[in-house]
Amino acid sequence: MFTGIITAKGKILSVNTSRGDTRFVIEVPWDMTNVPIGASIACSGCCLTVVEKTKHHFMVDVSGETLSKTNLGDWKEGTEINLESSLKFGDELGGHLVSGHVDGLATIESITPEGDSHRLKIRAPQHLKHLVAPKGSVALDGISLTVNEVEDDVFGVNIIPHTWDVTTLGARKAGEKLNMEADMLARYVARILGKEE
Repeated sequence: MFTGIITAKGKILSVNTSRGDTRFVIEVPWDMTNVPIGASIACSGCCLTVVEKTKHHFMVDVSGETLSKTNLGDWKEGTEINLESSLKFGDELGGHLVSGHVDGLATIESITPEGDSHRLKIRAPQHLKHLVAPKGSVALDGISLTVNEVEDDVFGVNIIPHTWDVTTLGARKAGEKLNMEADMLARYVARILGKEE
């Protein structure tokens, strides 16, 4: 489990596609010494398992299924990604509960400066649009955000300067894809009401 509060940006150091699964080597700004092999780290919203590590790097293996459902297939050497370690019992919940299981790819329709912030219009995949509600939560590339408004499959989010600076959103452009995870509560309500995808 995660909160969607990004703790750091990491960088892809290498991509190895010559194996059965794709292996990414990820550089991190923290010391990995006490992070166990098998730990979960959210990488731009995808819960990935540490399979090897050094002091400031970790390696993950990513299946074809994950590559087909997320934007990880676009990662290359030098790509910056959002990082969040998994919750521990007793940790503060500062964002919203995020599982790290990406539901689909959303598209940035527009980015508009608004005061010191940036307003993003996001197009949700058709099969997820019923899970997005005004003042509800959504995770985009692992970032916990509040939905401002919704019109059919397009919704708006406001990105404050802190989030713009410490996450990868500041480098994004219209037309790019974001990993989208719908609010967990919305998913269960839809299931109860028989409106799941």
